[in-house]
Amino acid sequence: MTGTSGSTGTAGLHSALTRLPAFAGLPQGALEPMPRRGVAHDHVRLSGKGLVARVPRWSQLGLDPFANLEQQATAFRRAASGGHTPELATVLPPGPELPMGALVVTEIVGRPPRLPGDMPAIARALAALHALPLPPDGERAPLPAPADPVAATLAQVERQAVWFERAGLAPEALALLGKELEAARVFRCAAPIPITMVGSDVHPGNFLIDDAGKAWFTDLEKAQYGHPAIDLAHASLYTSTMWEREVAAVLAPDEVRAFHRAWEEAVPPALAEAARPWRRPLRRLTWLRTLSWMARWRVEGAALSPDMPESLAAHMDAHAVDVLRPEIIRQVAAEWR
Repeated sequence: MTGTSGSTGTAGLHSALTRLPAFAGLPQGALEPMPRRGVAHDHVRLSGKGLVARVPRWSQLGLDPFANLEQQATAFRRAASGGHTPELATVLPPGPELPMGALVVTEIVGRPPRLPGDMPAIARALAALHALPLPPDGERAPLPAPADPVAATLAQVERQAVWFERAGLAPEALALLGKELEAARVFRCAAPIPITMVGSDVHPGNFLIDDAGKAWFTDLEKAQYGHPAIDLAHASLYTSTMWEREVAAVLAPDEVRAFHRAWEEAVPPALAEAARPWRRPLRRLTWLRTLSWMARWRVEGAALSPDMPESLAAHMDAHAVDVLRPEIIRQVAAEWR
């Protein structure tokens, strides 16, 4: 798709915007490409408007451009009442100048989280998402809503696990992962499964902290209806806290416990109680979900997200190597062994 690295790269976005009455007089110079931090989107600030264009580069969920935009737009609309996500301003449909289309959302002015200090704020942002009213079964589309999100996550791990063999991992790493996969396959829990709106891709790098210390979750591409304990795991595991260069930190066990306490204090007591027996086992499953994705990245990263800045690509490649080293696998897995 058209890039957003300069005035030429933003021409398609500018053309699509200025066809809308609200942006008819927007000068080309008002489009300010923001530094690329993630793998799937470019972001362009609309100077003076308090807005940001969120321009997909590809769909991580494998959706066509129209379905991708519809799903993301729905997620932003539904999450807005929680007060911890940007609000949707408009949708720019896919077209010749903007092949994947774009969303325009309110700009969140803030800084990257500082860990562990901002983890309680992230917990409260997740709690706001998880406490949103749950739509009836027939009204949850187009957001994914698996009947059993634990089984759906295990199925995702199984699909992605083929990349462990393809990624050229050390034999010791493969053996350790094989044991973890087997344990995940045989795990059973009789506790009822709480279902809420979840962010799914809630690593700390997807949050911004404003001047009041409030955390804002900015990337709703993978939002769905699922198990809140999966979000709690993804936000605090090594694979996530070390993902973003500006955020990278390793949480100590007591810091993870403090994060969980902050979340429990911010959600309805019944939800806190329902999620508690799932927290530990779903850390393992969520970790395997991320590791299997990282194994795929080791093989196909350059093809999945071409034209990434060299420094960002190098960091991601190094992270994919690090999290799949035997010593790191043992270090993380020691938490539930």
